[in-house]
Amino acid sequence: MIKYPVQTFEDSAELLARALGAHDLAAVSRSMLPLNVSEILEQLERLSTIDRAVAYRTLPKGRAIEIFERLDAALQADLVSGLQEADVAEVFAQLGPDDRVALLDELPALVAHRLISGLDEKERALTSTVLGYPQGAVGRYMSPEFVTTHPHLSVRETFARVQAHLDDAESVYTIPVTDAGRHLVGVVSLRDVLRADDDALVADVMKRPLSFPATQDVEEAARYCADAKVLVLPIVDAEERLVGILTVDDALQILEDAETEDAARSGGTEPLRRPYLATPVGNIVRSRVVWLLVLALGATLTVQVIGAFEATLEQQVVLSLFIPLLIGTGGNTGNQAATTITRALALGDVRPRDFLKVFAREVRVGAFLGLLLGTLGFGIASFAFTVPIGLVIGLTLLSVCTMAASIGGLMPLLGKAVRADPAVFSNPFISTFVDAAGLIVYFLIATAVLGL
Repeated sequence: MIKYPVQTFEDSAELLARALGAHDLAAVSRSMLPLNVSEILEQLERLSTIDRAVAYRTLPKGRAIEIFERLDAALQADLVSGLQEADVAEVFAQLGPDDRVALLDELPALVAHRLISGLDEKERALTSTVLGYPQGAVGRYMSPEFVTTHPHLSVRETFARVQAHLDDAESVYTIPVTDAGRHLVGVVSLRDVLRADDDALVADVMKRPLSFPATQDVEEAARYCADAKVLVLPIVDAEERLVGILTVDDALQILEDAETEDAARSGGTEPLRRPYLATPVGNIVRSRVVWLLVLALGATLTVQVIGAFEATLEQQVVLSLFIPLLIGTGGNTGNQAATTITRALALGDVRPRDFLKVFAREVRVGAFLGLLLGTLGFGIASFAFTVPIGLVIGLTLLSVCTMAASIGGLMPLLGKAVRADPAVFSNPFISTFVDAAGLIVYFLIATAVLGL
């Protein structure tokens, strides 16, 4: 056995960078030999597009295919442009149909067509099956490669079927049971197959199946799979015929990607869809600039509100001191509510039809928060200035918190109802709206209490 010198991840990164800088391919290969698959993936994700392609080509064939399969689809597409066509075709043929489709979505149409044409008839048919489903449907993420059994078969015959498909099935730990028309009638675990008598029938050991329609939302399917704690979720068509399976590892990856996307959009940016260090600066700028422009335009509402109440501010200049406090408190309260409801939507805890329940709860939550903060604001402002000023601040905090929490709770539900991303409807827009509306409430209360 060849023994490689022990080196840390940072040592490997430094050796790899030095070898790439010197264009020494042998040294590039040596720097990655001691690394395991996960470490190589992390090293490749930190490189530029050109250096990544160079480093990848120095990997042994078997390991290169394994690495390619585990890369994000966006990074796979980057590698395709840096590899020779023969290398790409070979790696593409080794991918599973669902992984091929994810890569094809990232490639130009001409390149995608050429890669599909290079597949053999069987693999092309499997890939076309997955490609036939719309974007966002679980059918586009399922694997059409699976092993099945039938109720009338024996455990011995089922085990033989599993052994025959060990190399091409996506998973063999949970085996769907179908009838003669390919309708899903049950599932049996490999554990039960190994434990049962050889002559026992599958009908005697199978369990009631869970399934999910192929045309339904992929995130809902992934959440269903994770909540049910199953290794494999059978995917069926409108007639309950088995068309594919969603494995738990794919489901968890889908949920992770969805959570990353929600977190990015809640912060007013688009998801990068690839590791940060592997993302070109131009892509990062594009992911942020649109939202910044939208928020900047929205902020003009706040300026216009202040301009409309300019005379009020001139009579009581002290009111201007509390504007940042009120704007910040309202925005934070709305964002807290929106984040909570967006997460509850993702987990299936609430649905758009629950808007009245959510509204009632968030009004109460906002009122309690406003009462606490308003009381504190009244005391501080009364001590520092006057009791009427304290009353204005206290009443405004009560009103703004109640309004922001109720709006923040409803906006994600509205987004879900119109089939938009709830995260897009949440924090950025809520902050802009609450800022302007909060100032209007502030100046109206000040006008009424102070008699301006």
